[in-house]
Order: sequence, then C-alpha cells, then structure tokens
Amino acid sequence: VKENEIAVVVAPVTNDERMIVVPKMRVAALRFTETARARIEKAGGECLTLDQLAVQCPTGKQCVLVRGKMHSREARKHFGIPGAKRSHVKPYVAGHGKNRKKEMSHGQH
Repeated sequence: VKENEIAVVVAPVTNDERMIVVPKMRVAALRFTETARARIEKAGGECLTLDQLAVQCPTGKQCVLVRGKMHSREARKHFGIPGAKRSHVKPYVAGHGKNRKKEMSHGQH
C-alpha cells in the first residue's frame, strides 16, 4: 500500500507482534483491537471504519482491498477426481489404510 492509499480490510484488524516497525498507514476495517489501533495511531497512521471510508472516498479511488488467500479452503483439496493419474486430490474416506486401497482399486479389475 502506497502512502496516499487506504488499505481496506473486510475483517477485524488484530495486533501482530512479529511486525516490529509499523509504517504510517491509513487502514479501514470492520473493527480494530485496542493494541492494533494504538500501534497504527502511534506510527502516525489512521484507523477508519467502513462507514467513515464511504464518506471520505465514496468512489473508492486510492483504496486497496486487502484479502487472504483465495484457495485456502479445506474443500478445495477435494476438488477433482481421486485416483486419476497425476491427480493430487484428497479423497473423502474415513481411513487411509485398507479403505484407501479398496478405493484406489475400485473399478480396476
């Protein structure tokens, strides 16, 4: 995020102690923890709610939407055809021992 841009997070912002130096930045989020708000404001930054953001930047110019990984859902690991060649799909089975062997040999007589 550049200096004149606002980072928009549609989630709560929490403190990350691994981040030693917090840069001066403007952040808009659903809510902030007390420690996160204190660290951002101590660095000279600004904490905004999404309502305040809508008043300040109604068009959304100079706003950067920050999000997590798109494909981090557990269900994504099961998409595809289990047992197919070069397929790394995680099968929906209770056990991975004898049950998995039966599943892999299913239909290959």
